[in-house]
Amino acid sequence: MSELRRDPVLGRWVIISTERAGRPTDFEPAKPRPPGGFCAFCPGNEDKTPPEILALREPGTAPNTEGWRIRVVSNKYPALAIEGELNKKARGIYDIMNGVGAHEVFIESSDHKKTISTISSSNMRELMWAYRQRLIDLEGDERLKYILIFRNAGVAAGASLSHPHSQLIATPIVPKRITEELSGAQAYLDFKDRCVFCDMIDEELDFGKRIVENNEHFVGFTPFAARFPFEMWILPRKHQANFHNLTDEQMPFLADCLQNCIKRLDTALEFPPYNYILHTSPCNTDREYHFHWHIEILPRLTHVAGFEWGSGFYVNPTSPENSAEILREVELGERNNGETDAYE
Repeated sequence: MSELRRDPVLGRWVIISTERAGRPTDFEPAKPRPPGGFCAFCPGNEDKTPPEILALREPGTAPNTEGWRIRVVSNKYPALAIEGELNKKARGIYDIMNGVGAHEVFIESSDHKKTISTISSSNMRELMWAYRQRLIDLEGDERLKYILIFRNAGVAAGASLSHPHSQLIATPIVPKRITEELSGAQAYLDFKDRCVFCDMIDEELDFGKRIVENNEHFVGFTPFAARFPFEMWILPRKHQANFHNLTDEQMPFLADCLQNCIKRLDTALEFPPYNYILHTSPCNTDREYHFHWHIEILPRLTHVAGFEWGSGFYVNPTSPENSAEILREVELGERNNGETDAYE
């Protein structure tokens, strides 16, 4: 079983997961993979993955067989495992616990060549629904304190398989990055008696030059202090602390906003590697109602090197205003079906 170890200086936790050393891609330099070859996520290979946890299927098809549109399975090489007890303990001055949590994979389409840009709008909406359902289900496990959903697109962004997929990792502690956002939001609330994220939305809509996507329920923009070129954030326009409170009415608007932001990125920059991550309120703790869930889209166009690692500063060579202007000018037409190879 993996372990969680706490850094006594910074208070951050690190997952020591020796089981993942068995992955064939570990310790290899990032490099393009040749097209073709076996894919465990493709239809017909359902027996090559762990059993499905959730699936959206055609009527009459059986679990773990063909006929699915979206499948959710446990990660074959999990960073954290659902079985076991936390067994928190001290080791000298250090804190340690068992690597209990969850690590799941959302296989987003049965078509190996699809991307977020090219899956159908209905497929995209079903993916958002699947995200919500897994959050709701896992929050019932009182050992879990945080659930992070993320997508790695391209080898440089950490994707080990090209078949379209995203992931979920649930942890027994709230990650340091989230506690920093929660603390910042609480400090702003204490000072101004308002949500900092709601104020950001109002400011961006009023200023306009950093807006990329905007609809009835969601807004996508390049943040004022963007860390990376073409970084984008997507937020619900109405205050909402937890992603699992996403309503059926909001679902298609979120799917359209996220998909259009990725389409603009793919078109403007010819399928750059990127990550997107969902930051939502913690679970099984006192509800952080001052928080405001959001999705961060982080293109991997620059390298984080010694200065960034040593200082915590980021150097962004492109202004958010210029990035937003380039992205807004993109024509959102239909893409062909062969884009997956472009991420590699």
